[in-house]
Amino acid sequence: MTLADIQAAVGLRTPIRHQLFIDGRFVDALDGQTLATLNPHDNSVIAEVAMAGPADIDLAVRAAQRAFPAWSRLAAADRGRILLRLADLIEANAEELARLESLDTGHPLKDSLALDVPRTAACYRYFGGMADKFQGDVVPVEAGFLNYVTREPVGVVGQVVPWNFPLMFTSWKMAPALAAGNCVVMKPAEITPLSSLKIAELMREAGMPDGVVNIVPGLGSVAGQYIAEHPDIAKIAFTGSTATGRRIVQASAGNLKKVQLELGGKGANIVFDDANLTAAVNGSAWAIFHNQGQACIAGSRLMLHERIADEFLERFAALARSIRLGNPMDPQTEMGPLTSLQHRDRVLGYVDVAREQGGELLSGGRAPGGDLAAGCYVEPTIVRAHSHTDRIAQEEVFGPFVTVLTFKDDTEALQIANSTDYGLGSGLWTGQLKRAHQFARELHAGMVWINSYKRVNPGSPFGGVGQSGYGREMGFDAMREYTQAKSVWVNVDAQIAPWYPRA
Repeated sequence: MTLADIQAAVGLRTPIRHQLFIDGRFVDALDGQTLATLNPHDNSVIAEVAMAGPADIDLAVRAAQRAFPAWSRLAAADRGRILLRLADLIEANAEELARLESLDTGHPLKDSLALDVPRTAACYRYFGGMADKFQGDVVPVEAGFLNYVTREPVGVVGQVVPWNFPLMFTSWKMAPALAAGNCVVMKPAEITPLSSLKIAELMREAGMPDGVVNIVPGLGSVAGQYIAEHPDIAKIAFTGSTATGRRIVQASAGNLKKVQLELGGKGANIVFDDANLTAAVNGSAWAIFHNQGQACIAGSRLMLHERIADEFLERFAALARSIRLGNPMDPQTEMGPLTSLQHRDRVLGYVDVAREQGGELLSGGRAPGGDLAAGCYVEPTIVRAHSHTDRIAQEEVFGPFVTVLTFKDDTEALQIANSTDYGLGSGLWTGQLKRAHQFARELHAGMVWINSYKRVNPGSPFGGVGQSGYGREMGFDAMREYTQAKSVWVNVDAQIAPWYPRA
C-alpha cells in the first residue's frame, strides 16, 4: 500500500507528515536518514519518517535561539492566545488526530477520541490561560528596601517524549514550556512520531512564530543523546525508562543544564477487605489494562487483602477474559496491540520469569492467534507472585501484565507497597477515611489515588520520587520547572552604610 492508500483506509483527510519540523518548515534530514514507522496491528509500514542527526539538532537549536528573544518578550497574554487557538484547532481536528494516534500507537480509537485528544486540547488550553497568571513575589525584607522576585524562562529546552502517549505528551511537555516563554526542540519517539508532527502543523496554523517549536524525530541513542549533551540547550525534560534517565543526567553535566525526569513505575494498587468490590474490580482493570498496560502509572502490583482475594480474583479474571482485543481502528475494540513486536516479546518474557520464580499464571499470558497473529498483541495477563521480592513484583513490565500479591493487615500492606525502588503512583480501595489518609501520607509515591486510579488533570502535578525521577508535569509546578527565579533588590529609602566610600 502507498502512503495515500493507508491515509484513505483509515480516514485521514490531510497528508501524513513524515519530515522534521525546523524553523517553521517541514524538511528532510540533512543526511537523508529515515526509519519506517509501523502499524502495530499488522506491522505494515505507515511511512518512512526522517530521522534527525546531530547536524539537524544543531539547526533546530539555532532556530530556537533566534526565536527566543522575541518569544520570551512577547506579552504573556499573547503567548497564551496562540496556545488557546491551538487547543481549538486540536478539537476541530479531533477525529483525524485520534485516527493518526491509533494507527501509529495501537491505542483503541475509542480511547484516542474520548481521552487522548480531549486531554491534549485541555492541557494546551489550561496553560494558554496560565501564561499571564503566573506571578512573581514581593519578599518582606528590612526597612528601606524592596525585594521582588520574577520568574524568567530558562531559554531553549530539549524535550524527549516516549511512545506510549505521544500525542498527549506533546501538551504535557510543550504547553508549560511555551506558556513560560521558552523555545522548544522536541524529539518524539522514533516509532511513534506522527501525531507530534501533526501538532507542529497545527501550531503553524495557530500562529506560532517560526523557530519557537521544532520537532525532530530521531533515534534515542543519536538525537536524544545529542539533545541531552547540547551546550546551548538550557534544560532537558525526559519521560521514559529509569536506565535512560540516568544516562541523560550524565550527559547533561557538560553545561549543567536543568533536568526534569519522569521515569518508571511499579504502582501498588491496594484493595482492602472493606472496599466496594465492584468498583475496585472495575477500577483495577482500568489501572492495568488501559492502553495495554503501557503506562508508567499503571497499577501493576495488585495487592489484595487475604480475606477477599479469592472472590476478587474470580471477578477480576472474568473481566480480563472478557476484554475485546482487536484492530484499534475498530470502534468496538477495548484493547489494542502493544506498540512494537520487540516490546510484545519483552512482556511475554515475563511470563517465563514468573514461572521460574514460582509464580502462578491465572489468566492470559499468550499472544493471540488468528487475525491478530501478525500484530503486537498480548492477552490481558494475571500472575500471582510467590513473593513481593520476585522480579515480576519489582521490575516494570509495561504491558497488560498484573502481579497479584496478598496481605494480612495494614502494616504488611504498607511494607509491601513501599518495597520497590519506584515511587510514581499508588492507589487504594477502602471504606475507612482514616486509613485512606494514613496511607496517602505513608505511601512512597508522588501521586496517590483513593477509591480510584490513574486520574490526571492539567492543574494537578504529575511526577514521582525515588527511581521514578524528579520534577513535575502540569499545574503551577510545571511552570516553575520551566522558569528560574530572579531576585531584584531596590534601595528605596535606606541610609548608605557608614563604611561605604563617601563621594
